Amino acid sequence: MSKKDSGSKDASRSLTGSRALATRFYQLTLERRFAEAERMLERLKDKTRKNEWNRGYLQALNGMIVTKKSNDERYAFLANLDLENEEDIKKNRREFLNQIRCDFHTDYDRGFFMAWADLLRVILKVREKIRPADEAG
Repeated sequence: MSKKDSGSKDASRSLTGSRALATRFYQLTLERRFAEAERMLERLKDKTRKNEWNRGYLQALNGMIVTKKSNDERYAFLANLDLENEEDIKKNRREFLNQIRCDFHTDYDRGFFMAWADLLRVILKVREKIRPADEAG
């Protein structure tokens, strides 16, 4: 079994075929379109390999949707993130990526942190698309 297949640090590639589904999940969750986001999460669960990295990744996605649905975001990371502050988003994404590289963490943890890094990547991309329209107006 190769290192990638065993769920190692490089296991993020195991979601490669489902990256578009994950991106769509993030968009739907941020838009509070929960029924569609839950369907997307189920599709992701069906399409991803069963390993610790993906288990952590999918658990993070599940936590994101549960937190957003509950409207009790006092302690939630997203509620405390300033989505208008691009540097803050980038700083937090770098921190999640650093956690992925840390040998101290398990593959489950690395998958969990990768899900959050991916969410912040999507937020940054959405900001890029919106910004030119704002500047033109």
